[in-house]
Amino acid sequence: MNVLRAVIALSMLALVWLALRGTDALTRLGDMSPGWAVAAFVALNVQTWLSAWRWRLTARQLGIGMSASHALGEYYLGQLVNQILPGGMTGDVGRALRSAGRNGRTPAALAVILERFMGNAMLVVVLLTAVAAVWVLPVDQPLPPHLPAILTALLSAAALAALIVARASGRAAATLRQALSLGLMARGILSRQILLSLGTVLANIAAFAFAASATGTTLPPLTALILIPPILFAMMIPISIAGWGVREGAAAAFFPLAGLGAGAGLAASLAFGILFLASSLPGLVVPILRRGGNASAHRRVCPASPASDKPKTEIS
Repeated sequence: MNVLRAVIALSMLALVWLALRGTDALTRLGDMSPGWAVAAFVALNVQTWLSAWRWRLTARQLGIGMSASHALGEYYLGQLVNQILPGGMTGDVGRALRSAGRNGRTPAALAVILERFMGNAMLVVVLLTAVAAVWVLPVDQPLPPHLPAILTALLSAAALAALIVARASGRAAATLRQALSLGLMARGILSRQILLSLGTVLANIAAFAFAASATGTTLPPLTALILIPPILFAMMIPISIAGWGVREGAAAAFFPLAGLGAGAGLAASLAFGILFLASSLPGLVVPILRRGGNASAHRRVCPASPASDKPKTEIS
């Protein structure tokens, strides 16, 4: 399956490249604006920091304590693994396993699942808000023809999942409902989850828009809020490596709907993918630092963790 995903990614990239005569995209990449590229790189790191903060908040609510630096390092490492291995979830699985500790794998897995869920849910909310703005405000903004079908599928899946969780019985369902209550809906937590998730989504969308600007294509804010979320959702389809090929095909399909060339979409998507991989490279340093820290731990007694890093609540 891993080999198949790699073949699919390369095949889809090749097909998009040949269909669009990718020399234009290559020229755009060669002339990439350093300023906009740096802006995209910074935005991608901002979304990583906010995502790590959101994961730490969720994990603490489920009884898993970790320091801010540990959460950030783990998130960079998990994101890097997701970028280089097929499926796009291997890094998240590793992040969950390494954070389990004495609390067990169930709370650790639920913390990762809920954290990723909040990001995807907020992406849908942002897209719906932008679409509503187009319908309500007097703006001349084309909507992708397949967007209603995409939104219907996403909302139907969300409603079905919510119904299954609400109606399901048994220990697993009870554990999931308890995790939702503690990790997302607890008093004072939901507002923080929403703010962090909104920040990560806007940073991700901004990064793609900045990557487009770096390759010579300007996306107005409302256009970016409508066109980019479906492209980011396409990355989540687990048939390639880190969305390569699928993302480029989606960008080439959606950009012309805003009066932009398919080649512009291809160039923007390639630039985004390269910058996303570059922004994940700090994950390479994490195992080295951890190995050095473990070696030092054999030579000295580690101090107790500060009280602020202790988990507040444990999930059964």
